[in-house]
Amino acid sequence: MNLYGIATQITVIIDCCIDVHIKSDYGLIAASYDRIVEYGKSILPEGNRLKEYAAKSMMKPLGLGYQKIDICPNFYMLYYLENVELTECMTCGHSRYKSKTSMEKNLVAYKKLRYFPLMPTLQKLFMSQKITEHMIWHQSHDVVDGVIVRPSNGEAWKHFNSVHPHFSAESRNVHLGLCTNGFNLFGSFTAPYSCWPVILTVYNLPLGICMRLEFMFLYMVKPGPYSPS
Repeated sequence: MNLYGIATQITVIIDCCIDVHIKSDYGLIAASYDRIVEYGKSILPEGNRLKEYAAKSMMKPLGLGYQKIDICPNFYMLYYLENVELTECMTCGHSRYKSKTSMEKNLVAYKKLRYFPLMPTLQKLFMSQKITEHMIWHQSHDVVDGVIVRPSNGEAWKHFNSVHPHFSAESRNVHLGLCTNGFNLFGSFTAPYSCWPVILTVYNLPLGICMRLEFMFLYMVKPGPYSPS
């Protein structure tokens, strides 16, 4: 690809990131943003370069897309992999889908989980030489006997390495920490709706960057109000 093509792709990606930022700041849904841009294009001269909202289509090749997975309304199971064709929960027997009305063409699940594929995110950690060097820090950093400065110094980490020697033999294998907490989307405790984001942190990295926002990855979002136990 020539320099012009590379510059064009970078410009389009920047435009999409700006689009997402504006939508987030003002709480615009995609349909309203599309309508604003459509109106703007209609009053500008022909040949204008005002782009329609295309952030979703541009973000997906970057590995920033997500997958919707139907879940039991009582949170007993996922309709995923070998269970993807089931229509009732194997534990509580609750129906997967809501009663279909005459206006609906497709079946609508009671609840959906948003799953953000982890593998593309982890692969991007090794695309930068600087970050790649940090990914083996958990094994190469200086250790002081009797002092725990990070999880790799603890007994739980050492026990895991002894149980899984093949995994621990490769220092670039990724150790992850998982955390989650529920929050109300609308900032009001009186509103009944909440959700539970599940966040992953990379424990391979040094302490100074391990808990930075850019290295805390959104793994899934579960509709509330109960924890994703």
